[in-house]
Order: sequence, then structure tokens, then C-alpha cells
Amino acid sequence: MFLVDSAEAGSDWDGVNEAIRKILERANAEIVSIRKWDDRRLAYDIKGKARGTYILCYFKVDGQKIQGIEKGVQLSEKIMRVLILNAELMTAEDIEKDTPAAKTEQEKEQQQTTNEADQDAEAHQTSEQQEVQTAEEAVLTEEAVTAEQTEPAEEVDIAKGAEPAEEIRRSEEAEDSQKSQQEMIADD
Repeated sequence: MFLVDSAEAGSDWDGVNEAIRKILERANAEIVSIRKWDDRRLAYDIKGKARGTYILCYFKVDGQKIQGIEKGVQLSEKIMRVLILNAELMTAEDIEKDTPAAKTEQEKEQQQTTNEADQDAEAHQTSEQQEVQTAEEAVLTEEAVTAEQTEPAEEVDIAKGAEPAEEIRRSEEAEDSQKSQQEMIADD
């Protein structure tokens, strides 16, 4: 496990990886896996740095070469600390397990995918609402056009002397009323 400054890892990730690889190559180590483990706040400042990025590296090397790797780390300006442990009992599956950094990255991707899906659904819903609103406006416009077409016809009928139904009913009642009054006068 190599510890490097988070700012340097963020700005020059390839340079940090290359520094680790060079140290391991000088010791004739065979690199099995190298990847970012996590970025964390340090329990105490190391070389004036409060945050560090941990790089998990699995490699095969002769045990006598470990001291040379540690010395190379001490001389490196990019690497703050190193912890080397024997991992002979680890399987390939254990080596390839997700690191906390990989899990965080996957969660971010899932969140982004979820957000994009939500935005797509919202856009689709808005589109459907606009289509419904447009259809409703078309129906209302059609009804208005139909009403306008019937209104002039009634006006023409009134102009010709035809009376609307209510006026016809009133005039018939008035005529009936006059007839009954005339009949009453005639009977007297």
C-alpha cells in the first residue's frame, strides 16, 4: 500500500503511477495489480499534508528486495509512505475485489444514470402533457369555430323574420291569452 498526496494524485495521476512502477521495476518486481484504493483524511499530518490517496499494489518479488523498495520510497518525493505485507495466501479473486474508490465511482455512475433516467422520464411526461394540452386547445378551437358558424345562421333567420324558440313560445302564449280574453268579452 503506497500513500501519496491527494493533490498530487489528482493533478498528476500518471506521474504517481509511474514513480511507483519505477521503484518496483528497479527491484525486479512483477506487478500483478495496481489501482487507487481510496482518498482519505489522514489521522495526522504527514509531510504537511492532511489528506492522502492510498494506492493498492500487488506485486511478486524476492523477499530480499523489499528493503530496496522501502529505500526507493524514502527517496521518492511523490510517495509519502509505504506498507508492504506478504499476501501469498490471497487468491486472484481477492486481488480483483472492488476497492472503496471503485465502489464510490460505481455509486456515482449509478446515481448519474438514475438522474438521467429521471430527467428523461420528466421530459417524456412534459412532452405528453404538451400533446394533451395541444389536443385540448384544438378541440376548443374546433368548438369555437362550430359555434361561430351556427351563430350567423340564427342571425340570418332573425333577420328574415323567424323568431327563436323562446320568442315563439311567448308570442303563442300572448295569442292564447288574447283569445281567451276575447271569448270572455263575447260571452258577457
